[in-house]
Amino acid sequence: MASLGQMGDYEVRLVRIFKTVVECGGFTAAETALGISRSAISQHMNDLEGRLGFSLCQRGRGGFSLTEEGKEIYQAGLTLLTALEDFKSDVNALHHTIKGELNIGITDNLVTLPAMHVTNALAELTAPNHEVTINIHMEPSDAIIRSVMDGHLHVGVVPDVNLPASLETHHLYDEPSYLYCAATHPLFTDTDKTLTAEKIASYPAIMPRYPLPNSAREAHDALNLQASASDREGTAFLILTGRFIGFLPAHVAAQWVNAGKMRAIDAATLRYQIPFVMITRNDRRPNRVIDAFLRFVKRSASVNAPSA
Repeated sequence: MASLGQMGDYEVRLVRIFKTVVECGGFTAAETALGISRSAISQHMNDLEGRLGFSLCQRGRGGFSLTEEGKEIYQAGLTLLTALEDFKSDVNALHHTIKGELNIGITDNLVTLPAMHVTNALAELTAPNHEVTINIHMEPSDAIIRSVMDGHLHVGVVPDVNLPASLETHHLYDEPSYLYCAATHPLFTDTDKTLTAEKIASYPAIMPRYPLPNSAREAHDALNLQASASDREGTAFLILTGRFIGFLPAHVAAQWVNAGKMRAIDAATLRYQIPFVMITRNDRRPNRVIDAFLRFVKRSASVNAPSA
């Protein structure tokens, strides 16, 4: 008894031709549908029968009819071709549907940044056609770095300060910071023209206890540092007492500036920028969720880049 060997593209093509012949009711009628001659159809049917080991149909003066085996092969062929179409549809859908999980760590107080590249990318990643679970962890930058390196986080957003060489970085933002005082502070009513470095240095200031670039450290070195804060929210608390001056990112201070509760001191001079980057492991494995997120961030940065 002959048995069917491997199924390749040619065998699938033969099954498709057989299906068309059956549905057209014979070789002659199938010529137009298939776009090949009756003799070519006959040869293909002979090839299929030879591979299967039995006759599929009767053709001749009595007309076209299926054998019992032909009827079963026709049904089996429908199942095969439907499965192939389903497989093709599933594969094509993968190109449009992203499934999985994204664990991302973000340092505090970035949500108010005007350039919302992370927010825009998360919006794209969680669009209705995708099936992605987002887990956000708000942590200090050193904790985020450790978690990305040990694999607990896929992606982190941290200042670009003293990062390990084992991390891949993607630039996100340059965050400007200015020196602020509260409305109840003596410097609030001073004009920038009356301010001197000596006068500013005579008032207690706040030292951040989180990583800073050299330009930021130099700006703090000129101040009278008498308090510290572990994050920007802590700095804001101390500034709002009216007892301290301190540096804050402009987007963090904006709510109090707009309410008349804070102002920047000598904004033209007393300022610095902190670059923020997205970090991933250099040796990470390919991952459609992470790759898509990075692509969406890059697209947001490109679309929303300031014009020259």
